Amino acid sequence: MQLTSENKLKNLIIVGDRLLIKLKKPNQKTSSGLYLPPGVQEKEKVQQGYIIKAGPGYPIPLPVENDEPWKDPSEDVKYIPLQAKEGDLAVFLLNGAYEVIYEGEKYYIVPQSAILMLEREEEL
Repeated sequence: MQLTSENKLKNLIIVGDRLLIKLKKPNQKTSSGLYLPPGVQEKEKVQQGYIIKAGPGYPIPLPVENDEPWKDPSEDVKYIPLQAKEGDLAVFLLNGAYEVIYEGEKYYIVPQSAILMLEREEEL
């Protein structure tokens, strides 16, 4: 299979309550007009980026029922879905994130608990 820009992230599976985030391009200039050197804003404690992929959520433990031993145990795991969705702009804590480089691009894997705020473009 040939990797293209459309399908290169298709085979990635994000596990549990984690999110794959690509940082938003930082402003090179401050509000007062000073130009910042590269890497200054990457060290900030709070970052923002777009959610590329989201995990299934928090797994719910299966109830233990031994009253019918002839039944086949099903391995259907159920999840509590995440509040964050693909395409949202997330503001998150950098110290809770893990930096990964995939196919030459930098991404962050962030747990749902490190997300401070989401911005979603939906019609109300």
